[in-house]
Amino acid sequence: MTTTSIPRPSWDVGPRPVHAADSAALLRAYFIEVSDRYYQVHHGRRSTDEEIESGLIEHHSDDLVPPHAVFLLGRYGRRPAEPAGCAGVRLLDAATAELKRLYVRPALRGTGGGAALLTAAHAAARELGAERIILDTRHDLVEARALYARHGYGETSRYNDDPYAERWFTKQLV
Repeated sequence: MTTTSIPRPSWDVGPRPVHAADSAALLRAYFIEVSDRYYQVHHGRRSTDEEIESGLIEHHSDDLVPPHAVFLLGRYGRRPAEPAGCAGVRLLDAATAELKRLYVRPALRGTGGGAALLTAAHAAARELGAERIILDTRHDLVEARALYARHGYGETSRYNDDPYAERWFTKQLV
C-alpha cells in the first residue's frame, strides 16, 4: 500500500508596507486584542469603539518603515496564503532593535507563527545592524512572555516610559 503525505500548511514571512490594507487589518486586530485584554483586567469590560480608534491613533505604527525599521507580514496556508500575523522591528540606536506589534491571529496560534515571525524579526534586526533586540510587554500577555522565553529572551530593566509596559525583555543577536 502506498501512502501519500499531504503537505502541511506553512508560514511565509516577509516585509510589507505598514500602511498596506492587509498590514493595517492585522495591526487593528492586534490592537483590539491587547486593548480588550487590558480593559478586561483593569476595568472588567472590553474596549469601546472610541477607545480602539483613539488608541490606534495614539499608538500608531508609522515609524515601522525603512530605512531604520521594517514591518513583517506573515502568511499561513497553501497558496494563496492568508495574512495571519505580523511583527515590527525598529532601530533604537546603532546596536539595539526593538520588537513591536508581534501578533498571530488567535485561530492560527499553535501553528508555528510566533516562531516564524520571531525568526524573521531577528534576521531583520541583524540586517539593520542590531546586535541585540529588546521589547516591552504586559503581565497579562502570558502567551507572549512564554514565546519570548522559549526563544532565548531574558528579562531586563525598564528601557522606556510606556505607561502600559510592565515587563521588559532582551536577547543578544550575535
